[in-house]
Amino acid sequence: MEKISCVVFDMDGVIVNTEPLHKKAYFSTFNELNLKVSNEFYHSLTGTSTLNAFQKLVNHFNLEINPVELVAKKRGYFNDLFISDSELQLIEGVEDIIIYFYNKGLTLVLASSASHNTINRVFKRFNLNKYFIGKLSGADLKASKPHPEIFENAAKLANTPTKNCIVIEDSDNGILAANRAKIYCVGYKSEHSKMQTLENADLVIDRFEELKVLLE
Repeated sequence: MEKISCVVFDMDGVIVNTEPLHKKAYFSTFNELNLKVSNEFYHSLTGTSTLNAFQKLVNHFNLEINPVELVAKKRGYFNDLFISDSELQLIEGVEDIIIYFYNKGLTLVLASSASHNTINRVFKRFNLNKYFIGKLSGADLKASKPHPEIFENAAKLANTPTKNCIVIEDSDNGILAANRAKIYCVGYKSEHSKMQTLENADLVIDRFEELKVLLE
């Protein structure tokens, strides 16, 4: 592979484990609507934006409700959990690899389906802003992952050819987006990605320190 000069990180499931909080917030919203949503259907929403997820839900259950309203409901539940829930923490080893890449002079970009508000709160809470040149939210884009736009934009933001970038993802939708952007993709296999195959990743790891060999 080409020399790496830019690393693009997904956030949920890669940098921070907000998935338990998101799941609780989603299911609180489902319960409010008296919907019985299977875990299989819920996991099919992984890696896409909240709006796209609720659009899929509305279509699936033939609901007469604006998905935007559901986004607001879910966000309210999530914000409460963000403050009170002890499960929110950095993924093991990710801070060390971020600092390692940063000290090696690589350009770091965040490209997540999460909202800017959630991204900024996570980065402030864990003091990550100093390592990244920019943070992109898929919530701002018309097309969500697996559309490649967010990763194409990340490469442009870094002013780096896609061949010199790598993406770190934990969802099949995110990996497919990286594939379509023609960016080398590392699939991070964690306890939080059990329902994801990672089969289209160029490399699959379960410990972040494994990434150091890519710079040797």
